[in-house]
Formats: sequence, C-alpha cells, structure tokens
Amino acid sequence: QVQLAESGGGLVQAGGSLRLSCAASGRTFSSYHMGWFRQAPGKERELVAAVTWTGGTTYYADSVKGRFTISRDNAKNTVYLQMNSLGPGDTAVYYCAAGRSFSFDTRPADYWGQGTQVTVSA
Repeated sequence: QVQLAESGGGLVQAGGSLRLSCAASGRTFSSYHMGWFRQAPGKERELVAAVTWTGGTTYYADSVKGRFTISRDNAKNTVYLQMNSLGPGDTAVYYCAAGRSFSFDTRPADYWGQGTQVTVSA
C-alpha cells in the first residue's frame, strides 16, 4: 500500500515557476514508477511526466518538454515536478500517481494522490 500526498501548488504569474512535491508513505515507494498528471476544468486528465523507479528514464508530454522536470529521491520517498515558464494553459489540478507499469498512458496507476491546484495568471 502506498499513500501519496502532493504539495507545492498555488497561484503564480505567467512566466513563473513552481515546484510540486509528492510524498509517499510505505516502504515500497522505490519499487514504483511515478507519474504526474493534470486535469484542467472541462478537460480529461492527461499524463504530464513520468519517471521510472530507478530515476533513470523519464517521459514528458510534448506540451511541457523543456519546461518541466520530474525527479525522485527514493531515500526521501518523494517525487518532484519542477515547472518553469508557466503559462495559463498549465492551470490545472496536478496529481501524482504510482504504478507498477511505466506505461501510465495506457495502464491505470495503482495509487493516486488527492491533487494540488496550480493556477497561472496571465
């Protein structure tokens, strides 16, 4: 069992940065691949970034490549999402997820956090 808790969301002006954190409970965190998703009002949830359990491989959606960076610290049971050059289109609730499969876009994650709101003003 893994419990996930996101933090770091908030209101930021366009062009600004935020760093999201997702703290996991449980001793098996390091065996899970981790992903960050977001869901904007009226839109489907989308995969933003993912990282393998070793941290050696990452995935980014085209919309965030070059602006977002996912990383993890298995010693701290935490995964991060550094978001730079934010724009109004990044406004959404951001969720972290843990899964046995790295194919987050095709296979449901095993565990989800409650989400953190990110709002980017123009």
